Amino acid sequence: MGWHSANGSPREVSCRKALLELDRRNVIRLPEATRGWAFERTGSSARSTALPALPDVEAALAELGTLEVSPVTSRYSTASKIWMALMQRYHYLGAGPLCGAQIRYLIRCERFGYLGAFAFSASAWRVKGRDAYIGWSDAARRHNLQKVVNNSRFLILPTVRVPNLASRVLSMCTTRLAEDWAQRYSYRPVLVETFVERDRYEGTCYRAANWRNVGLTSGRGRQDDGRRPQKDVYVYPLQKGWQRTLCTEPGGRFSVTMPPAPREPSDWAEEEFGMADLGDQRLTSRLLKLGSEFYARPGASIPQATGSKAAAKGAYRFLDNNRVDMNLVLASHYSATEARVREHEFVLVPQDTTSLNYMTHTSTEGIGPINTKNDTSMGLLMHDAMAFTPEGTPLGLVDVQCWARDEEEQGKSAQRHEKDIEEKESAKWLKGYRAICELQKRCKKTRLISISDRESDIHEFFFEAHQQQEAAELIVRSERSRNRLIEQGKLWEQIPKESVAGSMEVAVPRNHDRLARKATIGIRFKKVELQPPRRLSGLPSVPVWAVYAREVDCPADAEPLEWMLLTTFEVKTFDDAVRIVKWYMRRWGIEVYHRVLKSGCRIEDRQLRTAQRIENCLAIDMVVAWRIHHLTFLGRETPDLPCTVFFEDMQWKALMAFVTKNPTPPETPPSLRDATRMVAGLGGFLGRKSDGEPGTVSIWRGLQRLDDITESYKAFGPPTQYSQPSVSYPPGSG
Repeated sequence: MGWHSANGSPREVSCRKALLELDRRNVIRLPEATRGWAFERTGSSARSTALPALPDVEAALAELGTLEVSPVTSRYSTASKIWMALMQRYHYLGAGPLCGAQIRYLIRCERFGYLGAFAFSASAWRVKGRDAYIGWSDAARRHNLQKVVNNSRFLILPTVRVPNLASRVLSMCTTRLAEDWAQRYSYRPVLVETFVERDRYEGTCYRAANWRNVGLTSGRGRQDDGRRPQKDVYVYPLQKGWQRTLCTEPGGRFSVTMPPAPREPSDWAEEEFGMADLGDQRLTSRLLKLGSEFYARPGASIPQATGSKAAAKGAYRFLDNNRVDMNLVLASHYSATEARVREHEFVLVPQDTTSLNYMTHTSTEGIGPINTKNDTSMGLLMHDAMAFTPEGTPLGLVDVQCWARDEEEQGKSAQRHEKDIEEKESAKWLKGYRAICELQKRCKKTRLISISDRESDIHEFFFEAHQQQEAAELIVRSERSRNRLIEQGKLWEQIPKESVAGSMEVAVPRNHDRLARKATIGIRFKKVELQPPRRLSGLPSVPVWAVYAREVDCPADAEPLEWMLLTTFEVKTFDDAVRIVKWYMRRWGIEVYHRVLKSGCRIEDRQLRTAQRIENCLAIDMVVAWRIHHLTFLGRETPDLPCTVFFEDMQWKALMAFVTKNPTPPETPPSLRDATRMVAGLGGFLGRKSDGEPGTVSIWRGLQRLDDITESYKAFGPPTQYSQPSVSYPPGSG
C-alpha cells in the first residue's frame, strides 16, 4: 500500500490499529493474542522507579537559576522512568497511554532539580472550536491533521510554588517543539492545542503564554464513550503562515472554510443567549424562552414567570441539567457584550463582589458562610466585571465568578499571609482582570479600564497589569491602612504634600442621613514607583500614577470626600487627572446593578435547593438585570433614538395605546427617552421637574406591567379592526 511516515519508515503502528478496527467491525478475524508486551502495562516502570528527592520550592522565578526543558529520548532511559513516575504520582490523568506520535519533556533547574514535566502527542480528530478557528475544509483537515499536536500532559510539581514558572517553561517548550518533532518524525507541526478541564483549572498559564481560547469541547471522548467534563480549547501557532499550511488541500489548493454569517437575532433574548452552546438545541431554545419570561416578570417566582405548571417543571429540569453551566449560559452574553464594546473608544470595566444570602433556605446544598464567624448567614459569593461607557451606560458583563466558602476555612484570616495569591479569595481580582485583558486583546481599537475599590489594593494586582501583554488599564482606590510604600516613603504621607493642580465640582447624592450637596475637590497627582510589601520582596516595584482627590471646605456635619487613586493610565496634566476621577466615579454603576439584581430580580428569593441550580438561574437573572439597567441609561445617553432600538413593535404600540388612551397607535414610534419615561410611569415615576430621570426600580416595575398590557393588546388587537358596526340597519331606519 506504500503506507510510510514522513521519515520513510513503514507505519506499522497505524497498520496494527487499522487491523484491530477491522477485526472489531467483523470485516476480518484476527487470531487471539498469545502474548503481551511491556509497554502495554501502563505505569509498570513508574512503580519500579524510585524518584529522586523532590524539591520543596517557594521562590521567585529569578532565584531558580538556569531552567532546562529537555526531551526524553528513549522509552528505556532513566529519564523516561522518572517522567512516568512523576506523572503517575502527581498528574490527575496519570502517565497515559498517550495517543499516536509523541514527545515527552522533563523540566529541571540547576539549583533544585526536577520541577515538572510535559507531553505532546497526536491531536484530536475533530474539535468544533479549533476547526472553526482554523477554517479548514474536511479534505484539508484529513490531509494536515498530523501538523497539529496536542499538549496532553503538563505538570508542575505540587511542592513547587514559583509565580510565572508555568508560563515560562510553556513558552520555552513551544519554542523548541517544532524542531524536536521534525528531528523525530521528519515533519514540522505548525499548531499546538490543549484542553483545560474548567472545573479543575483556570488556564492561567496558557493565557499568560499567549495561547488563545477558541471554544469548548463537546464533552465526549475520542471513542465517543459517554459524557466527560467539558474543557476549554486553547491553541498556539508555532510558525507564521500556519493557517495557509493547514488549509491547503491535496493538490495544493488553499481553501479556508468561513463560518456562515449569523442571521440577525429576532429579539433581545436571542441576541444575548442565542449563541449558547449547551450541546443540545432544545436546551438553547429553553434558555431563550426562560430569558424572555424572566425579563417579562422580573421578581416573579419561577412558576409565576413561566405561567404554567408544565412550563415551570421544564424550567426546573433545565436548571438541574448537567449540561447547563453558568459559564456556558453567560458565554453568549459575553460575545454580545464584546460586540457592543467594539463600538467605543474607551470602556470602563468596574469589578465588585457581592454576597447572596440564602439563610432562609437552610436545606440548600452547596452554599457556605458569607460573613464573619459570628454571623451565621449562609449563601454564595459573586464577583463580576461589567463594561460601561464613560457616560455610564452598561454594555454587559465581561466576567462572573461565583463560589461558596468552605466552612472549615472560616476564621482563618490570620493565615492569609502564608498563602499564595492564587490560593486566596483575593485571586478573584486577578481572574477578573485577566478576563478583561483577554477582551482587550480582541478589541484593539478600544481602550479598556479596569476599576476597583480598596479591597483590590494588593501588589499582585499591579504586578499582573505590569507583566500582561496588551494589558487593560487599571484604576484602583488605595486603602490607607495598608501603608503602601513608594520610592520617597509612604504613599499617603507623600502625595498630599504635592501642590494642588486644580479643583473640580462633584455632585454628592443623598445617602441615608447625608444631604445631597455640591463638593469642591482639590486634585494632586504624581508618577510613583509602587514598592512591594515585605512578604512579596521578590516582586519588582511597579510604576503607576497616583491621583489624590480631597474635598475642600467640607460642611462641618459631613465627612470630606477623599480618594487616593492608583492608575496605570498616563496622567500628565490636570485634565488627565480629572478624567481619572470621573472614571472612578462611574464605579458606582456596578453597585446599582447589584441592587437591581437583588431587589428587582429578587435572586435571593429563589428556592432551588442546590447551589448548581442557583448559579444556572443566576446567570439568566444577571442578563435580565443588565437589560433593565441598560434601558435606564440608554434613554439618558441616546434620548432621541427611536424606541424600536429597545422595544419590540407590539410593546411600544401597546404602551402608547395604554398611556394615551388612544386605541390607534401613531405611525411613528416615540423617542427612546419618551418611551422609557412612560414605562417608568407605569412603575410609579411621577416625572416632576425635581424628580430628574427615572431610576431602575421604577423601570423594572413598569416593565412588569407593560408585559401584561402587551399581552392584552395582542389578545384583543388594535381596536381599528372592530371599527365597523356589528349589526346592519335598513336604510332610513334612523
